[in-house]
Amino acid sequence: MSNEAVIVDVLRTPSGRGKPGGALDGVHPADLLATVLRELVSRNNLDPTLIDDVIGGCVSQSGEQSSNVTRTALLSAGFPDTVPGTTIDRQCGSSQQAAAFAAQAVMSGSADVVIACGVESMSRVPLGSSAGGQDPFGTLMHARYPDGLVSQGVSAELINQKWNLGRDALDSYAARSHRLAAAAAERGDFSGEIVAVTRADGSVIDEDETIRPGTSHASLAGLRPAFRTDALAARFPKLGWHVTAGNSSPLTDGASATLIMSAKRAAQLGLNPRARFHSFTVVGSDPLLMLTGVIPATQRILSRAGLSIDDIDAYEINEAFASVPLAWLHETGADPDCLNPRGGAIALGHALGSSGTRLLGTLVNHLEMTGGRWGLQAMCEGGGMANATLIERL
Repeated sequence: MSNEAVIVDVLRTPSGRGKPGGALDGVHPADLLATVLRELVSRNNLDPTLIDDVIGGCVSQSGEQSSNVTRTALLSAGFPDTVPGTTIDRQCGSSQQAAAFAAQAVMSGSADVVIACGVESMSRVPLGSSAGGQDPFGTLMHARYPDGLVSQGVSAELINQKWNLGRDALDSYAARSHRLAAAAAERGDFSGEIVAVTRADGSVIDEDETIRPGTSHASLAGLRPAFRTDALAARFPKLGWHVTAGNSSPLTDGASATLIMSAKRAAQLGLNPRARFHSFTVVGSDPLLMLTGVIPATQRILSRAGLSIDDIDAYEINEAFASVPLAWLHETGADPDCLNPRGGAIALGHALGSSGTRLLGTLVNHLEMTGGRWGLQAMCEGGGMANATLIERL
C-alpha cells in the first residue's frame, strides 16, 4: 500500500511584471526562490535537515537561471549543504510536474519530506534566451513538420478558429480574470500565500503587480493583435487574429514552493496537512495546436479517479491565453463559476517555471475558504503537453 502524500503548505512571491522596471526585476532569480524556501521552512518550524529533496521548475535555464538554480536557491536560503536539489523543465508545467514527482516519491516510500517549487525571472532571463540564438530542432524534427511549428500565440489563434472563439469572448474572459483577482486581493484572499520580497533599496513588495483592477472589455477592445504577420496570415488565411496582449498572460517574475510529506511524517512533526494528492496525469497533444492538452488531461484524470467534472469544487486551468480555458469549458461542460474563481494567469501573471505551484496554492486556499473538497489543476505546455493534478482538501 502506498503512502499518502499531503500538502502541508504552499507559498509564493507576489507577481512582478517580467520586464525592465518591474517590481521584482532587481532581484536575482535564485534569491527570489530562496525567499520562498526560507519562509516555507520557517513558517512550519521545519528542521531543513529532514528534507529529502527539493525539486524545482524553471523554463529558461540559462544565465542567472542556469547551473541548477534550485540547488543554488536552497543553499542561498541557508539550507544545510546535505539537502539536494534538482531543476526540471516541462515548460509551463515545470513546477506542477515537480510537485507530482515530489508526491510520487513520497507515495512510493523513497522520500518522506520533499519541497516542490519553481522560479522564473522573465525580466532578467528573457523568454527564449535559453536557445542562445540557435535552432532547438534538428533535421528529423523539421522533416516531421516541414511547414514548421508556430509560437504559442499562433497556437491560441488556431484554437480560436477551431472552437469559434471571437474577440469579444476573449476580451470578456480577460476582463473577468482581472475583476476576480482584484476582488480577491481586496478581500485579502492572497495574504496567506504571499511572501513579501525585500528589494536592494529596502522597499518591500507584498502585492501582485500584474492585476489591473480597472480592466474592462472596452479598455481591451482597442488593443492590436499581437501575433499576426503577413507571412503567418498567408499561411493561415482563415485566422481572425484575435489574440492580444490584453487577453494573454503577461511576462512575469515570481517564485513559489510547496511542502509535501507523508501523512505519517506530518503527524510525527505535529503538522496539520491542508490537502492530499489524489491523482496525476500528463499527456502529449498536437504540437501545432500545442495548448489543447488540458482537455484530454482532464478527461483522463477524472476517469482514473472515478469522478465527473460536476464532482469538482474548483478548477484552476492556466490562462496562458483566454483561448485555453474557454476551449476547455466548451469540451468539458464545466461550471464557469468554478473556473479560476480568484482570477487566473491573465491577471495574476505567468512566471513560467513557478506557475504550477502558484496555481496549487491558490487552489488549496480557495478550497479552504469555501469548504470545497475536490480541486483540479491543469496546465497547457510548450511543445504540446499538459499536466493535470487532482487534490482533496483535508
